[in-house]
Amino acid sequence: MTNLPPVVIDNGTGYTKMGFAGNSDPQFIFPTVIATRETAAGGSTRSLASQSSGIGGTSSHLASKRGAEDLDFYIGHEAIRHSKSYALNYPIRHGQIENWDHMERLWEQSIFKYLRCEPEDHYFLLTEPPLNAPENRENTAEIFFETFNIPGMYIAVQAVLALAASWVSGKVSERTLTGTVIDSGDGVTHVIPVADGYVIGSSIKHIPIAGRDITQFVQQLLRDRNESAIPPEDSLEVAKRIKESYSYVCHDIVKEFRKYDQDPSLFRKYEGIHSVTQRPYEVDVGYERFLAPEIFFNPEIASSDFLTPLPDVVDQVIQSSPIDTRRGLYKNIVLSGGSTMFKDFGKRLHRDIKRTVDARLRRSEELSGGRLKSTPMEVNVISHKKQRYAVWFGGSLLASTNEFYSYCHTKAEYEEYGPSIARHNRVFNTIE
Repeated sequence: MTNLPPVVIDNGTGYTKMGFAGNSDPQFIFPTVIATRETAAGGSTRSLASQSSGIGGTSSHLASKRGAEDLDFYIGHEAIRHSKSYALNYPIRHGQIENWDHMERLWEQSIFKYLRCEPEDHYFLLTEPPLNAPENRENTAEIFFETFNIPGMYIAVQAVLALAASWVSGKVSERTLTGTVIDSGDGVTHVIPVADGYVIGSSIKHIPIAGRDITQFVQQLLRDRNESAIPPEDSLEVAKRIKESYSYVCHDIVKEFRKYDQDPSLFRKYEGIHSVTQRPYEVDVGYERFLAPEIFFNPEIASSDFLTPLPDVVDQVIQSSPIDTRRGLYKNIVLSGGSTMFKDFGKRLHRDIKRTVDARLRRSEELSGGRLKSTPMEVNVISHKKQRYAVWFGGSLLASTNEFYSYCHTKAEYEEYGPSIARHNRVFNTIE
């Protein structure tokens, strides 16, 4: 066991959050993207000149392992800045790692160039999406033990970490690991029921609406309104900033339209600067303010493929869970991820779920002819100040406990048993 703090890495579809355990916020947040030079045949070009963009002390190790040409890459914001001369690759899709070679390179640069730490001196806590394949866990263990030679690691389920993060909210009467996690980031939204730390896998639902879809919806609304001031190359970034700066969740979409028609002061002006000419421009922001997050509650306004509102999905998830867990799942609905940060998101969700639950209870009483009186169901939606990076913060809490090291798989165990050790979870004593 080392005296240095463990490293906590939460790799999301849109953004990677990383830092040292014990901190309240991640030290680095950057897009989960890697820029590589690709030849027409699809391979990397043989360039030695750009090793300077590489990764500190690993250069010689990687050069001998792969060939120095593979050091010619950038990650995160640097990758986006080089997008005109490099090919952008997103190694994670819908929460799952799809390109392990790119992912390994992203980990290499993020550890050595960003955190500037020696992985041999730190334990690592990594996160995984719900229903992650055991083979993915084995691949992760193999990369970290073989390439980085770390002393130990633990792979935690994101939903459980988000539940732990909600303990700081002050709205939780007891520190429980039972609850329903709504985790909505950039690429995917999961609704995950957790009972005593166990994910109820058969009840998980995925919703194909997340941050990126909302941004594209705002972009389309601006196009439909012929906002000609927006430069085409900046339109997606402008839509993203409008979404993050001005959007909120309304209680009634019809009343909100009426309010905007009667009160022009509700409209806003977005001021931007052209990325090429550096000239300033203005964009009117109106209905987008409340229509953007409304696609969670009325998805038909943006898509004809998925029509179930988020509150109904949450209710379906809880109703499909074991009956003895349902009260706990309604009582502790926890929000996690940047796409749950819209103003009044939690209030609207609480209202809509409560309506559905109360209507079901009334219906059951009517069907019994008034003979059965149901106990009211407590519905509680928890939002808190650590919500945006809830998964990372929950990992930081877990990794800063003394028990964390006893949960970890060690390098010695890996050398004795191989990557299959990653299938075993010591916290719950389960094997997959």
